[in-house]
Amino acid sequence: MTPSWTTRPETAADLAGIRDVNLGAFPTSEEADLVEALRADPTAWLPGLSWIALAPDGTIAGFALLTRCHVDDAPALALGPCAVLPRFQRQGAGAAAIAAALAAAREQGENLVLVLGHADYYPRFGFTPASGHGIRPPFDVPDDNMMALAFDPALPVPTGLIRYPAAFGV
Repeated sequence: MTPSWTTRPETAADLAGIRDVNLGAFPTSEEADLVEALRADPTAWLPGLSWIALAPDGTIAGFALLTRCHVDDAPALALGPCAVLPRFQRQGAGAAAIAAALAAAREQGENLVLVLGHADYYPRFGFTPASGHGIRPPFDVPDDNMMALAFDPALPVPTGLIRYPAAFGV
């Protein structure tokens, strides 16, 4: 049976649990360290765009982060890291956290979100290849793994090179 997920923005009390989720979901501490570096960067961190999915028992099961990036000089958001504790994977915790983070970004007036991820996972949220918008990453990656989501297709979408926050190291 699939649990019912409660989503909300992170609070200061969640930081250790978020680190635990990232440490549990990935083979190294790289993503957990990246989250902490992004949180410490006032040019990248945006209040209200770090979301968690809680299991019925209150355990932080899933996590999704949106931070400021740019396409050339135009503001955009980068989605990631996203993580789910192994015991909750494939049960919707990650999707719940991502959907909540995207809804919060839309409510805050953002229009463009970029993600480097699995080509068969992110389209469910509306992502399409970024190249279709004239957006390209600063590194080589298969075209179908670099994706973009424009919330309002009536608004212009910037074209050019993605500039990630320094914490990403690219």
